[in-house]
Amino acid sequence: MEAENDLFGKCPYTTAQKVLSGKWSILILYHLGKKTMRFGELQRQLPDLTQSTLTKQLRALEENGLIERKVYPQVPPKVEYSLSDIGIKFKKVLAELAIWGNEYIETLKNKSLEI
Repeated sequence: MEAENDLFGKCPYTTAQKVLSGKWSILILYHLGKKTMRFGELQRQLPDLTQSTLTKQLRALEENGLIERKVYPQVPPKVEYSLSDIGIKFKKVLAELAIWGNEYIETLKNKSLEI
């Protein structure tokens, strides 16, 4: 079997896993899928996420082309984050994940009732 790095850009599952490897990536993409947001807005939506981790996750998502960062030339600087074209296409995946997640939650509830 090829090494994981050799499969990046060849295998859709390995590629998706690598691009979404950050613990908070999916939640960040979910929030940016609703609207363009500034750093502070995102941080308020994800209070358990530290400032440094949010910065790292945003950089990784930007490097992978899923989000865009727009800096406005003003004082104090204004920076906005939004989904890129390929990030917008990920909204379909998020919708399917929500469906599956809700079904899984129901499965967990039913299991706890059986105990």
